[in-house]
Amino acid sequence: MSFTVVFSAVSGYLIGIEDFSVNEFFLLMLGGFLVTGSANGFNQILERNFDQLMPRTANRPLPMKRLTVLQAFIFSALTGAVGLYLLNFIHPQGSFFGHLSKSSFFGLLSILLYVLAYTPMKRISTFSVFIGAIPGAIPFLLGWVAATDNFELIGGTLFAIQFLWQFPHFIAIAWVLDKEYKNAGFKMLFGGEKGTYPALIAIITSIGMVMLSVVPFFWNVSGLNLSVYSFILILGLGCWFVYKTIQLYQNTSDAQAKELMIASIIYLPIFQIIYIIDRFIN
Repeated sequence: MSFTVVFSAVSGYLIGIEDFSVNEFFLLMLGGFLVTGSANGFNQILERNFDQLMPRTANRPLPMKRLTVLQAFIFSALTGAVGLYLLNFIHPQGSFFGHLSKSSFFGLLSILLYVLAYTPMKRISTFSVFIGAIPGAIPFLLGWVAATDNFELIGGTLFAIQFLWQFPHFIAIAWVLDKEYKNAGFKMLFGGEKGTYPALIAIITSIGMVMLSVVPFFWNVSGLNLSVYSFILILGLGCWFVYKTIQLYQNTSDAQAKELMIASIIYLPIFQIIYIIDRFIN
């Protein structure tokens, strides 16, 4: 997860940057990594009693009593504070609130949404997936903001693409781990059961994601104009991903859900790399 977050932030930065700064690049990577670690740490504190009910998480430090809650809290708080502090050095003159840079603001927003909204909502409603998709999509936007110090149309588009990507990704994970999640009391699968309903949501959101991903080919906005070659590659990659969601709708099997999960992990970095290459050769 940390790798995906940092890679998305770096991708957003490389897509938006005009004059590469080693200092900003380092601050973004380290700050983003620490902010992600902080959010994950607080998440594990809040879910420590439920993590021990799932084989996938039972060996984490808190369920195994290798750390106390106080130790985990201090570590998570310090990690988050240092991460936000580093991000605050990226375009510090362009502040949103008080002395927070835009990069630091989006980093703080992702922690708050992930810990205070997404984490508790997981035991209440599948609406948690929608909430969780917001901090999950912020890194791509954060990277763009770190490069340009502006939100802009492109930044919003990058955010929306990764936001929609997370629905088929989440659905595939929730499908595969359905028994574990239910045992721990987490409501993660749309409709509550494996079937065509969650698969249909995966199809719809993946189609929306693909449509947004090729929009830059048609607009005339400085900063990102996809070439015809990138357009073909991204459209082909997107069609392959949509096909995986259709297969899940047709088969509704655990094996097909695993294939979709793997496809989602493959899709995102390849898509981002195509955007980066296109940005630098055009």
